Amino acid sequence: MQQEHPFAPYVRILGKGKKGSRSLNTDEACTAMGMILDGQVQPEQLGAFLMLIRMKEETPEELQGFALAVKQRLAGPDLPVAELDWPTYAGKKRHLPWFFLSALVLAGQGVRVFMHGARGHTPGRIYTEDLLPLFGLTAADSWTAVGKALDRHNLAFHAIDNMVPVLGRLIALRPILGLRSPVHTLCRLLNPLDAPCSVDGVFHPPYAPMHQRTAQLLGTEYSLTIRGDGGEAEAKPDSDTELHWVTAGDLHEEVWSRIEPQRLVKDERLDPVDLLRLWRGEINHDYGEGAVISTLALVLRLLSRGEQRPQAHWLEQARNAWNQRDRQAY
Repeated sequence: MQQEHPFAPYVRILGKGKKGSRSLNTDEACTAMGMILDGQVQPEQLGAFLMLIRMKEETPEELQGFALAVKQRLAGPDLPVAELDWPTYAGKKRHLPWFFLSALVLAGQGVRVFMHGARGHTPGRIYTEDLLPLFGLTAADSWTAVGKALDRHNLAFHAIDNMVPVLGRLIALRPILGLRSPVHTLCRLLNPLDAPCSVDGVFHPPYAPMHQRTAQLLGTEYSLTIRGDGGEAEAKPDSDTELHWVTAGDLHEEVWSRIEPQRLVKDERLDPVDLLRLWRGEINHDYGEGAVISTLALVLRLLSRGEQRPQAHWLEQARNAWNQRDRQAY
């Protein structure tokens, strides 16, 4: 009789029928993800595992366990230091990734911003990594390169394909499985450098409190999940924005009001060069500038680590920072 595979119990926990199945606890999730990362799982098991979790939706405890397994394998004395973790995995298709300009403003003010993401998993989207050459930047291929980029530019981007190659391959399964998997959520919540502040975005409403609770479980002191445009951490200037905060371990939610009184006209064609043009002041773009300022205001509040000021204060700070940017930097 063939001996049961060591990973089989984790598939069984998730798939034992309506009455017999349950979610994984943190330890089980950590062990299961560790086996996946270490190549100890058969392809059939992996597909079943990912889709069973997808059907029921991942829990914060499962995501915590998955993240812990990844972080255990990243641990080392030479990881660089960042102040803000900014995952960017969704890509944009309705609007340009204006949030990238918000990150550049912060970097210009001396904030060490670490961005990580993936590209190419969904056709027709513009990904953050695609923007880097426009601004004379390159994606890091190692933690050493991340540290050098942070020291030189106060901004570094590390693709998940290089940061955790197994997770990059799992994200690339989307067109094969036909669905996103829990790995998409996991990558957003990794905060691999344990930055004290983290901002991320979601598209589907149920995922916002899931991200918020997972960040709390993982010990991120100050976290913001934005129900943003296209699932990225970008506030819409012409629509109210739902926010989920972790502030010194406490959870709270709120809605920030739009800064434009009516919906703005969507661009007929998306040209990433417009990001550079707007930065240099060569064009006017009401939606783009509004998205930059709205997003920047939220992140400035996050970086204040709990400072209680009205929305108008942070918008004023954001407008000042935007107007004072170095237009010749890129």
